[in-house]
Amino acid sequence: MDYREEIEQLRAELREHGRRYYVEDAPVITDHEYDMLMRRLIELEEQHPELITPDSPSQRVGGIVAEGFEPVVHRFPLQSLNDVFSVDEVRDFDQRMRELLGEIEYTVEPKVDGLSMALEYRNGIFERGATRGDGVTGEDVTSNLRTVHSIPLRLELDAINLPQELIVRGEVYMPKKVFVQLNEERERNEQPLLANPRNAAAGSMRQLDPRIAASRRLDFAAFNLEYVNGDSFTLHSDTLKFLAQCGFQTVPCKVCHTADEVITEIVRIGENRDSYPYEIDGAVVKVNGLTQRESIGSTAKAPRWAVAFKYPPEEKPSVLRAITIQVGRTGVLTPKGEIDPVRLAGTTVTSVTLHNMDFISGKDIRIGDTVVVRKAGDIIPELLSVDISKRPIDSQPYVFPDVCPVCGAPAVRENGEAAVRCTGAECPAQLTRNIAHFVSRSAMDIEGMGIKLVEQLTREGMLKSPADIYYLTQEQLEGLERMGEKSAANVLAAIERSKSRDLSKLLFAFGIRHIGEKAAKLIAVEFGTLDAVMAASVEEISAVRDIGETMAESVVRWFATNQAAHMVERLRQAGVNFICNERPTGTSLQGKTFVITGTLPTMKRSEASELIAKHGGKVASSVSKKTDYLLAGEDAGSKLKKAQELGVSIISEDELRELIG
Repeated sequence: MDYREEIEQLRAELREHGRRYYVEDAPVITDHEYDMLMRRLIELEEQHPELITPDSPSQRVGGIVAEGFEPVVHRFPLQSLNDVFSVDEVRDFDQRMRELLGEIEYTVEPKVDGLSMALEYRNGIFERGATRGDGVTGEDVTSNLRTVHSIPLRLELDAINLPQELIVRGEVYMPKKVFVQLNEERERNEQPLLANPRNAAAGSMRQLDPRIAASRRLDFAAFNLEYVNGDSFTLHSDTLKFLAQCGFQTVPCKVCHTADEVITEIVRIGENRDSYPYEIDGAVVKVNGLTQRESIGSTAKAPRWAVAFKYPPEEKPSVLRAITIQVGRTGVLTPKGEIDPVRLAGTTVTSVTLHNMDFISGKDIRIGDTVVVRKAGDIIPELLSVDISKRPIDSQPYVFPDVCPVCGAPAVRENGEAAVRCTGAECPAQLTRNIAHFVSRSAMDIEGMGIKLVEQLTREGMLKSPADIYYLTQEQLEGLERMGEKSAANVLAAIERSKSRDLSKLLFAFGIRHIGEKAAKLIAVEFGTLDAVMAASVEEISAVRDIGETMAESVVRWFATNQAAHMVERLRQAGVNFICNERPTGTSLQGKTFVITGTLPTMKRSEASELIAKHGGKVASSVSKKTDYLLAGEDAGSKLKKAQELGVSIISEDELRELIG
C-alpha cells in the first residue's frame, strides 16, 4: 500500500470511529487505538503536506453535532489539545515554550474523561450550557445540565463581586462509583451494560428527557475560565481558585517550574488515578501565565501553550490459575479467568472476562498459561494474549462444560450463536426471571404477583421452582413484609384462578427458548394435551405449521431434563390444567388462509380470528397470493384493494358463517 492509499484508509477509519464516538456514543476501539491512528495520519500528512485536505480528520477539532438539540455557536471556540505520549515529547514541549517565552511555569492537572461543556452565566445565574460539538457549534443541553447538582445555578459570590458574564469550561462525568451501581442495576434488569463512565455520561447528556439525565447522578469538574468581564487574572491557577469560590468543583492543579517537576507530577497522577472520583485518560500540561498564553496563541485546532499527556493502556503479565463459569439470569454460561493478583490502573485485579467459548478456543487459553491483561476503558479487566513460550508442558486445552455448573442441567449452544445456555427449568441462577415470566399476564396471568413479590418469595426460599407457586399458603404470605391477610388471600385466589388457564398459556409460561405466544398456541392446538406434547418427537413438532426444526428441538430438549419432569409432575399434582381448550371444533375451514380488514357487524376481529381457528383455518396479517379469503367489514382499506388486484375472494361476516356451516 502506498502512502496515498494509507492516508485515505486512515481518514475513512477515523471518520467512522469519530461518528461512533461522538454521534452514537458507541465506540468500538479504545482511545489509545484511536490516538495511534490519528498520530499516523498526522505523520503522513506532515511528510506530504500537498495531500492535506480541509475535510481531513486531522484538520478539525473533532465531534459532530447530533440531531435533537438546538445548535449553539460558541462565543469562544472550544479547542482540543495536542497529545503527547512520552517523556521525551514533554521535554520537547518545554523546550519550545522556553524558546518562545523565556522564564515559565506550568500547571499540571488530571485530564477528566467525560463530556466537554461550556457553561454561560449572566449576572451570576446559569443561563445556558452546550456540548463542545465540533468546537465551533455545539448542542444546547441546558435542561440536562440543570439536573447536575455540582453545577451551581447561582454563583456563590456576593453582589459586589458578581460578574455580569462568565463562561466556564469543564467536563460532565459519571462518578466511578455511580457507574458501578448503574451497571449493577442494569444487569439486574437484564439491560446491556454501559462500556465506561465517559460514554455513560455522554449518553445521559444526549437524553431528550431531563429526568433520565437526573437519574444518572452526573457531576461536573471545571478546568478553565473561558471568559469573565473585567478580567484581571494573570495566572490560570488563580482562575481555578476563583471558580472554586464561585461554587464549582475544579480539577486539582499543581504549579511546576521545570520539565522534571512536570514529569514527576504526570507520573504521580498516573500512579494515583484510582484516587480520583472520575476516570482520567491523561494529564494536561498548561502554561500558567495568561499573558504568555496570549502571546503565542493557538493553531486552528489547538492552543500552542498546552499539551495532553495520554497514558498508554497499562498491560501486565499474570498467570491464569482457574476458569470459572458464571450463569446469568438468562441462562448464559459466561467464563471468567482467575489470575494471580496484578496492579492495573490503580487497582488490584484478580479476575478477567473471557467472554465465551469461541474466545477461549480462538486464543487457545489454558489453565496455567502466562497471559497479558489490561483494563478495557480502564474499567473492565480483559485478557489480551497468551504467552505460549511460558506454557506448562502438561497443559491441556480447556473443555467448555456441557452441563450447567449451578443446576447440572444440559448446557447447549445453538447454531449461529456464541452463547452456551443452561436448559434447566428450575435452575437457581435463572429462578427470579423464570418465575416472573411464568406469572406474567401473557403467561399464567397471576394478578398481584409482581416482580417485587417474586423477588421476596425467592429471597425467603419459598419459591425454588415456578411449580412452588401452587403450594404457597396463607400463613406463608401473611408472614411477608407489607403483606396483610386480605392481600395474601387475593394472591392465593389469583393463583387458584390460574390453574384453569389454557395449555397454550402454560407452554408459553415455561419460557422454552424460541417458543413465544403464537408458537405455544400452535403446538397446544395441534397436540391437545401436555402429555402429548411431551411425548412428541422433533419431527412431529416441526411438522406443525410455522414451527421450525430449531423450535421443535428446543421443546424436546427442555422436556427431556429431569428438572422439567419434576416441575410438570408438581404442577399436575397441584391441579393445573394440561388440556388445550382452543382446539378446532370443526374442519370446514381446514387449510384455508384468511385476512381480516375493516369493522365487522357483530364481531371483533379477535373473535373472528378465534372462530376461524376453531374451524381449522389460519389468519394472516397481510394479503398475498396465498390468501384464500379476505373477510371485509366497513371502512376496509388498502387490504381490500390489494385483494381485488390479486383476485382474492372477498367475503362478509355472514358469508364466513355460511362457509363454516
